[in-house]
Amino acid sequence: MPPSLPSRRTVLGGLGTLAVAGSFGLAAANRSASAIASDADVRVRYWNLFSGGDGVNMIAMLNSFRRANPRVDVKDSTLQWGNPYYTKLAMAASGNRAPDLAVMHLGRIPGFAPGRLLDPWDVGLLGKYGVREGDFNPVLWKRAVVDGKLYGLPLDIHAQLCFYRRDVCGKAGLLGDDGNLAAVSSPEEWFRTLKTAQKAVKGNLQVLGMKASEPNFSWWFFLSFYTQLGGTCLSADGQDVTFDTGKATQVLEFLRQHVTDGYTAPVGIADGEMFLNGSAFTWEGNWSVPVFTGAKLDYGATELPPVFGRPATHAESHCFVLPHQAARGGAANEGAHRLAAYIVKNALAWSQGGHIPAYAPTLEDKDYLALKPQAEYVSAMDHMAVEPSAWFAGSTGLLAQRIGPAVAASNVGSARPDATARRMKDVLEKLLTMKNPMAGKAIAEGGAAT
Repeated sequence: MPPSLPSRRTVLGGLGTLAVAGSFGLAAANRSASAIASDADVRVRYWNLFSGGDGVNMIAMLNSFRRANPRVDVKDSTLQWGNPYYTKLAMAASGNRAPDLAVMHLGRIPGFAPGRLLDPWDVGLLGKYGVREGDFNPVLWKRAVVDGKLYGLPLDIHAQLCFYRRDVCGKAGLLGDDGNLAAVSSPEEWFRTLKTAQKAVKGNLQVLGMKASEPNFSWWFFLSFYTQLGGTCLSADGQDVTFDTGKATQVLEFLRQHVTDGYTAPVGIADGEMFLNGSAFTWEGNWSVPVFTGAKLDYGATELPPVFGRPATHAESHCFVLPHQAARGGAANEGAHRLAAYIVKNALAWSQGGHIPAYAPTLEDKDYLALKPQAEYVSAMDHMAVEPSAWFAGSTGLLAQRIGPAVAASNVGSARPDATARRMKDVLEKLLTMKNPMAGKAIAEGGAAT
C-alpha cells in the first residue's frame, strides 16, 4: 500500500498550541535578560505555525541562522495552524505580550494592520540586511502594504497545482516533446484531455482528484478559474461588491461537469491516494510535493489549466510580521529584522516543501532550477489568483468559511450553479457590512479594506 497522503491541516498543523513565554524586557547594554543568561547579545522570540515537513525545514533554516549568528538567541515556538493561531496572535499583540517576530498568511494582513495589531517593517533596516522591494514580485510586495507602510515580508507563495502522472499521461499521448503535460486552452480541450486519459487509467480509479466536496479546495479552485475569466470580488478600494454572477455561473458549471461526466467522484474519495495508485491527475496544493516525491512517482506539476484564457492559479503566501509591541525597538527589533531577512534570502531549503520562494534571486539559482517538479510551476508566481484585500479574507478567513461550502454544494449537485453564484454575491455583500473584530469597523465604515 502507498503511504497515506496527509491533509493540508495535517501537514501544516497538528503539533498543538505550545506554551509561549511572556514579554521580555531589555536589560543593560541593550541586551535582554534572557540573552545575558545564554551569553547572547539579544533574544528574538519567534512564533510560527509550521509543523510536519514544513516544520522540519523551518527548524533547519533556524539552525542555519543560529550557526551564522551565534550572538542572536532565537526562541521559536510552534502554535496550532488556523484560527487558533490568529486568535492567540491578536490577543498577544493587543495585550502587549507579543513575540518579536511571527509568521502570518499575507491575506490576513488587512485584518490585523488597521487594528494596530502589527508594527510596520523598517525597510531601511531590511535593506541593511540585504532585502529590498526590488527583490520581490511587485504584486506580492503590494499585498503586504497598508496605508503606504510594509506590514508583511513575503517568504513564499503556495499555489494550487495540477499534478499529473507521466506514466499514465505518456501512455495516453498527452505529453509534449519536452516530456511535460501538453498545454490546453479551453474547457472543451481540457475535457478531451480527461476523456483521453480515462482510457489509460487502470481499474476503477478516478481520472482527476479535485476534492469536489471539500469547502476550502472548492473555493480555491473556483477563485482560480474565476480570475482566469477576469472576475473580481470587490472594487479596487474594497468598498463595493463587483462579483459577476454570470462569470461565476460559468465557472461553477465547469467545475460541476467534472462530476457529472464521471471524471471525479463527488464525495468520499481520497484524491491523493488515488493519484499514488494510478489516477492521471490530481489538483492539490504544492505542499503535496514531498509526499509524491517520497513515493518515487514519475510525475510533474503545472499551474491549474488556463481553460478560460489568461493563466491564473490560486496562491497564498506566508510572510513575516512584527506583532505590535508598545515599546518596539532596540536590539530585539533589529534581531527580528535580521532573522526574517536571513530566512527569506536563504529559502532554498524551504522550496523542498514545494513552496515557491518569494525572494526573486532564489528563483534564478541553478540549484532551485534543478528541483523537479518545482521549476516546472515557478511561473505561478506571475499568475496568482488571490482573495480580495479585506479583513474577512485570507487563509481560514470568514470569506472561505462562508463561500467554500456553497461552491462544494454546487460541485456535488446539491445546489444549482446559478443559484450558488447569487448566494456567493450575497455572502460578499453581507460581509461588507460586518465589523472587523480586530479594528471595530465594517469596511463600509472605513475599516480594514486596502
